[in-house]
Amino acid sequence: MPEVNRIRLASIWIFIIPILVLNLCLFVSINYHLLENTIFRVDQIGRSGFTIPYIDGGISISRTARTYPTYLLFKPGMLLTSILLIRYWILNNRVFQKIENETSKNKYFLYFGVASALFLIIHSLFLGINFETDIFKFLRRFVLLGFIIFEIVAQALLVLSIIKYKTKLEDFINKKILIFKIILVTVLALVAILSLPILNSPEYTHFKHALEWNYFLGVISFYFLTFLFWKRLKPSVHTPEGV
Repeated sequence: MPEVNRIRLASIWIFIIPILVLNLCLFVSINYHLLENTIFRVDQIGRSGFTIPYIDGGISISRTARTYPTYLLFKPGMLLTSILLIRYWILNNRVFQKIENETSKNKYFLYFGVASALFLIIHSLFLGINFETDIFKFLRRFVLLGFIIFEIVAQALLVLSIIKYKTKLEDFINKKILIFKIILVTVLALVAILSLPILNSPEYTHFKHALEWNYFLGVISFYFLTFLFWKRLKPSVHTPEGV
């Protein structure tokens, strides 16, 4: 089943690229003076004092990524991540098609996963465009919320599919990592539901920023667990009958 190694490769890059890009954007925002008097002079809005937003919520992801020059890092990084996400969900769908011996039947996680990637593409394209109207702000938030909801639903449906066919996949997976994936998806879903009243409040700004950074880390950690979850297959390994 060659898809296994391709899933592992796609998943580790889905984890690495956003982590690298967002933390580079954060580094630029904090160390804006390093680019003073250059063509990459940091926009005033994107500047920040020293902060560890995962802990103190001193700055939002949007503020670090939407201004010049950090959007030059963020946009290509998120677009590449979106392409890898689409590939990831297609490869997972192929695995379950082989298990069920049904190449024409798609799993629901494919639709939610690809939709989440498309929302991320739209969000990346919107970022940095300064149309400060109520409609544009609403659309930007709607797209970001759509990415989060569809991503979590896709992850949950994929985990449920893995649990359903666990016995057929036991030669390819690490069952201990599956437990961590179940816990992670459950926590992400609960946090999303419980945080809705806080997100709608104009208060708790620093808490919301810290939640945003850590939630983002949690979402992409799913893909790091995926890399550990699937066993690396050697070319000589034969696919069992029915898989």
